[in-house]
Amino acid sequence: MERSLGLMLLLIGTLAIIHIVEAQSPSQQGFISLDCGLPANEPSPYSEATTEIQFSTDATYIKSGKIEGTRNCYNVPVEKGRNHLIRGWFFYGNYDGLDVRPKFDLYLGPNPWATIDLEKRVNGTTKEIFHIPTSNSLQICLVKTGVTTPLISALEIRPLGNNSYITKSGSLSLMFRLYLTQSTRYIRYKNDIYDRQWLAYFQDEWTQVSTTSIVANNNSYDPPKAALATAAIPTNASEPLTLEWSNPEKPDDQYYMYRHFAEIQDLRSTDTREFNMVWNGEVISAEPIIPNKLRVSTSFSVSPRNCPGGECMFQLIRTSRSTLPPLLNAFEIFTVIQFPQSETNETEVAAMRNIESTYGLSRINWQGDPCFPQQLRWDALNCSNTDITTPPRITSLNMSSSGLTGSIAAAIQNLTLLEKLDLSSNNLTGEVPEFLGNMQSLFFINLSGNDLNGTIPQSLQRKGLELL
Repeated sequence: MERSLGLMLLLIGTLAIIHIVEAQSPSQQGFISLDCGLPANEPSPYSEATTEIQFSTDATYIKSGKIEGTRNCYNVPVEKGRNHLIRGWFFYGNYDGLDVRPKFDLYLGPNPWATIDLEKRVNGTTKEIFHIPTSNSLQICLVKTGVTTPLISALEIRPLGNNSYITKSGSLSLMFRLYLTQSTRYIRYKNDIYDRQWLAYFQDEWTQVSTTSIVANNNSYDPPKAALATAAIPTNASEPLTLEWSNPEKPDDQYYMYRHFAEIQDLRSTDTREFNMVWNGEVISAEPIIPNKLRVSTSFSVSPRNCPGGECMFQLIRTSRSTLPPLLNAFEIFTVIQFPQSETNETEVAAMRNIESTYGLSRINWQGDPCFPQQLRWDALNCSNTDITTPPRITSLNMSSSGLTGSIAAAIQNLTLLEKLDLSSNNLTGEVPEFLGNMQSLFFINLSGNDLNGTIPQSLQRKGLELL
């Protein structure tokens, strides 16, 4: 191949200089677009000049408004159970004058997502996944792993349509999203209602076909019309249309591929275009593909596929009765990424946020998931650690000598599996609340060294409960 698919990854860092196709503005409802590190004296939100996407400062989404400590997390509201595009941009630009490119880990909640190595990706990089959140908030975390300070340039969240990009398990990590054209135009929002980003791609052994007619794109995937207006066919009509790529660093990766077809040529009554899809020599189409006239059809596998040794080949091969070569307009390739560790129980996370707010606490490591990963667990907590598929529960809370004032926070009662509670040596006032005695898992409570008054509730005098 004249131009390897692997080389397309190197273009990600230079997307900003590629001409973007113009279109009318669809709705940005549900879009979250953060300009990370936007100076306080700059307007927010602002409209990005080319796409007209509304970007805002990230200050209200990250705990201290800046990167510090070991783990720094963006807490982003999302729709539980809905597929979302999540994309981060990472460009160094020697912003700190140190000329030292950082390397760090990227986490999604309690799970590792990727390693960002800007020593290797000198022109910057982007990471994109399709992911279905299990709660109504999402934590995207930058985790320091060495001496360099993590960074992020932009963070974008886009809710996707229903019934699209469904996997048997796991999430989808973008490898390529290409449309086949000899143009160098780069497509994203406003052409793509979900702001997916499409790079132009072509091979020397192909011929481009195109149309000025509008191609209907209304299926579950809504690929942009601009990406469907061109297509590639093999110049030698008897040859297959072939795509090859290598992934030697991750030879066991599993792949989902989405192929977008539309017939954009005027066929004669005697013309026939039909072809089979072949993955590493195996025919994967149940029946031959016949593209619809000026209307998209999207083909995909319901189960992921492997590539022996990380060497992948996808072909479109014309059938014996076809008079025309195969045709492909656009395609997307993803690898499966698993996020096996369940997030901490959602009610208990909300309780901890409430406790933090009630007492005006500002602990730098109270970011991301409270319980996992274990080495980044929040100060003052212990958690259950039974099965990674079961949400962890908070079992111990030690906030002694934390400068707490006011009454004992009612949110503590929502930590329903709490076994140990230490609020000693603070400045708490008021009565000891009845709800503490109703927390059946509690067997140790330390309230000493406070200014509490009133009588001890009868429920706290039960057998098996130690009260100090």
